[in-house]
This record gives sequence, structure tokens and C-alpha cells, in this order.
Amino acid sequence: MYPQILSKFSFALNGCKAAVRSEQSIRIQLVVSVVVVLAGGLLGLTRLEWLFVIASIGVVISLELLNTAIEKMLDLLHPARHDSVKFIKDVSAAAVLVSSFTAVIIGLIIFSRHLF
Repeated sequence: MYPQILSKFSFALNGCKAAVRSEQSIRIQLVVSVVVVLAGGLLGLTRLEWLFVIASIGVVISLELLNTAIEKMLDLLHPARHDSVKFIKDVSAAAVLVSSFTAVIIGLIIFSRHLF
């Protein structure tokens, strides 16, 4: 049982590594996340503030990973340009954008209290 669980974690970690290697946007989001976590540590965020910050980071990175998987799958299944493929890619990218904007708003609300 345990070897199966470990192998599933191994697959997931391999997916994270592959995404980080291939996608600049994920690398940028990871750098921003590290900066936000360091700033939160320096400013002494409350537990509730940490909850919102970590949840925001998790949602944005998770959606970026899903967006990357969707794009790679569509590129494999339908390499030619197609309106439906473009629509799917645009909508999955929009999900990342909406979550990113939401994370920025949450960050502004939380960090402005400590900075001003």
C-alpha cells in the first residue's frame, strides 16, 4: 500500500518539476510566492492572514498547472489551429487571470494593513 502512495506522490512531483522547467509563468508565480511569503514573515501576518495568503498562492499555482496541462493536451490532440481549441485555451488562461487578480486584491488588503 505505501509504495503505491509514494509512487503517486512521485508522479505528482515529476509533474511539478516538468511544469516548472517548461513554463515561465509558473516560475514567475513561484518567485512571487516566495517574495510574498518572506514579506508575510517579516511583517508578522496573523494566522487568518496566512490562511488567505497560502490559499491564494495555492489556487493560483494549481490553476496554472491545470492550464498548462490543458494547453499541452490540446496541442497534442489538435496541433492545427482551431476555433474550439483557441476558446478552451483562452478560457483556461482566463481562470488563471481571475485567480491572480483575486490573489492580488487579497494581498493588497492584507499587506496594506501592515504597511500603512
